[in-house]
Amino acid sequence: MAKTLLVVESPAKAKTIKKYLGKDYDVKASVGHVKDLPDGSDKTTRRARFQSIPHRSPVVGVDVNDNFKPHYQIIPGKEKIVKELREAAAKADKLFLATDPDREGEAIAWHLKEELGKPDDQTYRILFNELTERRIKEAIASPTRLNEDKYNAQQARRILDRIVGYQLSPLLWEKVQSGLSAGRVQSVALRIIVDRQDAIDKFVPQEYWSITALLKGEKPPSFQAKLVEIDGEKADIRDVQAARAAFLQAQSETFVVSDVQKKERSRKPQPPFITSTLQQEASKKLRFAGTRTMRIAQQLYEGIELGSEGAVGLITYMRTDSTRIAPEAIEAVRQYIMSSYGPEYLPPKPHTYKVGKSAQEAHEAIRPTSMDRPPEKVAPFLDKAQLALYTLIWNRFVASQAAAAIFDMTTVVIAAGTLRFRATGTVMRFDGFTRIYSIDSEDENEGQKNANEDSAKSLPLLNVGELLTLVKIDPRQHFTQPPPMFNEASLIKELEELGIGRPSTYAEIISTIQKRKYVELEDKKFRPTLLGRIIANLLVENFPRLLDTQ
Repeated sequence: MAKTLLVVESPAKAKTIKKYLGKDYDVKASVGHVKDLPDGSDKTTRRARFQSIPHRSPVVGVDVNDNFKPHYQIIPGKEKIVKELREAAAKADKLFLATDPDREGEAIAWHLKEELGKPDDQTYRILFNELTERRIKEAIASPTRLNEDKYNAQQARRILDRIVGYQLSPLLWEKVQSGLSAGRVQSVALRIIVDRQDAIDKFVPQEYWSITALLKGEKPPSFQAKLVEIDGEKADIRDVQAARAAFLQAQSETFVVSDVQKKERSRKPQPPFITSTLQQEASKKLRFAGTRTMRIAQQLYEGIELGSEGAVGLITYMRTDSTRIAPEAIEAVRQYIMSSYGPEYLPPKPHTYKVGKSAQEAHEAIRPTSMDRPPEKVAPFLDKAQLALYTLIWNRFVASQAAAAIFDMTTVVIAAGTLRFRATGTVMRFDGFTRIYSIDSEDENEGQKNANEDSAKSLPLLNVGELLTLVKIDPRQHFTQPPPMFNEASLIKELEELGIGRPSTYAEIISTIQKRKYVELEDKKFRPTLLGRIIANLLVENFPRLLDTQ
């Protein structure tokens, strides 16, 4: 007879854990949630209740007249699993609830406790962020109790989602068509996309001009400088007449170097991944949808069969908003950097990163569970997508503790009568962390900014007072651009910056509004459908506070 029953959510997770524990442990899976609010599948009943919600009549599964008390039930189809877990619990001396270390995991643990019927003094909560033998045995050695505050936080979100959804959906049934639905967070995400598309559609391009001089100094190479000032004022050329006047003046002036500024700039690496940044980077670098990223990350977390090693959890828990790194993980990655890249790539002290106020303290960043399993070592056991995501996580984590990249920046100001031109050169002196993790996938908006900068990779050696030869003047007409359409990465970033939803829900939110045909992808960018526009505008008109993004 097993002395201890340990319950997790997934069979894969159970398999990984089981190999680390002896015969005194029975490890079983609940296969996700076992209880939830009823879905009220009787549509007649639902419609009647929906219509009277403003008068505080009951919502399906939530009694709004009794302090919003939820009424959970065993999820249809889960009766057999619950029965088997009850039988196993009855035979066990102890019950360890080892569901995920977040609010959702706490809710699953709480409902399991209610259904399995073990006394409080025989029921324990154990928490770990990685499926390694060390972490699992540490958690078992220091069990805790269920966290009611965390469970209540999950309940509040679940109840609020139910109430809000049950107020919004019937309006759509009445005004648009039956079968439509809306939710607390997805409706705001839809509004953000619609508002952006409205801004694009209403955008009126404004003409402006740039003037660039191709110059040659005493030493090669020739270089470009951009007109930045006219008569002591910022160069703001709005029409062809002003552009022609500046062009003609520049052709008649003598170009002289008036100022040379040199400085060193360092760039620290980015922090290791949290849920939102993993989804953003996987979207940009790997072209993965958020749902695909999270599905693969779950596989890497729960365990991959590594030949004779059996099932091994390769990464830490992937639903996290904390950039914290365990001290032993920092020590391990610093040793790896020293041995793999050399002492010049190891900073004197570990990098630390600011943890957001809302981050759950017990969580860590997403990182490899062992520095002894580099991507090339585990590659034979991973499929192409798993290897790509694991490599991304590995490189980002290693880079996060590597030395800063060092750049030499030179800014030159050139006088041409009352005109001032500027050229900037940037040369990387030390690649630092960029040797491990490239920085070519930064925010796409930064790329637009850089395109307008008067910058070059390098400049010739120039001295103040040096006369320059004008090779060519290039006036160019431009038009201001509308704000870009959201892609998956930029939409996730926007949701995070506005504090809408939780990082763990972003992939599901985006998937939902696509499945419901509220938005569609056009060249990897989100465009609202006509249905999506109608729904967003209707909800904003009737529920402005619920859809307020500020």
